[in-house]
Amino acid sequence: MNFDALFQQQNALPTIPKVVQEVIDSFNNDNVSIDEIAKKLSADQVLSAKLLRLANSSYYHASKSIGTIDDAVLMLGFMTVRTLVISSGLTGGFKAMPGVDLKQFWRYSMHTAVIAKWLAKQIHGNSDFAFTVGLMHAIGQLVMHAGMPEQTLQIDKIAGPLDSRRLGVERASFGYDFADVGAELAKRWRFPDNFSTVIKSFPDPLHSDPFEPMAAVIHLASWLSRGEENKYSKAELEATFPEDVAIKLGISADLLLSTMPPIAELAAGLDDLLS
Repeated sequence: MNFDALFQQQNALPTIPKVVQEVIDSFNNDNVSIDEIAKKLSADQVLSAKLLRLANSSYYHASKSIGTIDDAVLMLGFMTVRTLVISSGLTGGFKAMPGVDLKQFWRYSMHTAVIAKWLAKQIHGNSDFAFTVGLMHAIGQLVMHAGMPEQTLQIDKIAGPLDSRRLGVERASFGYDFADVGAELAKRWRFPDNFSTVIKSFPDPLHSDPFEPMAAVIHLASWLSRGEENKYSKAELEATFPEDVAIKLGISADLLLSTMPPIAELAAGLDDLLS
């Protein structure tokens, strides 16, 4: 199926709640107020409940119990709330899907997000941006499974969703890959342009001109998260380490494989986003 036809399939695109679309739009509006966003969130019971659970989770170490959306927004900060609302909208947008273990897919995506956030801090980049893009970098896979299930299931037999050969097999079969699809989805959802640029460039960040450090961050984070899901040993991780990308970022293998806290620790308390 060609690229444009995929996006015309009725079931290819997930429905995202209106409030999530409004929060995405707020990225492009410098004058949006925290009060406005809090008001919109309070009107959505599912999102409110999720946000309060997260604000009170071990991940944020709140010193007192957070009881209202206003308090949650104040404590977490605008960027974090935006990130969490979008994350919640994304993970809730796709229901059961043949060929994809959604629980594993979102766990892998969440781990990519928390590793990307940690890495972005090491290079003094925008860590909230890294988290959101990390979470949605592979969402094109879900669009492809939903929009052309039979063709995608054929690809699954050759290289599963978490196989490092996956992007190449998709490109050879369709002329595009899940990163292209994810980048297009970010455009259609009216995310700022840099979301689309980073998602499109993450598979091969050294060949994007100009070099986009955040694409390299997502490249490394997704490699490590995939290694975790595939239960790589330390030796296998060392052997497959994307050294050229790391050198360009000024990052050593040691930083990722020894200095970085365990992934479970980085993601502790975020399980609510996946439920």
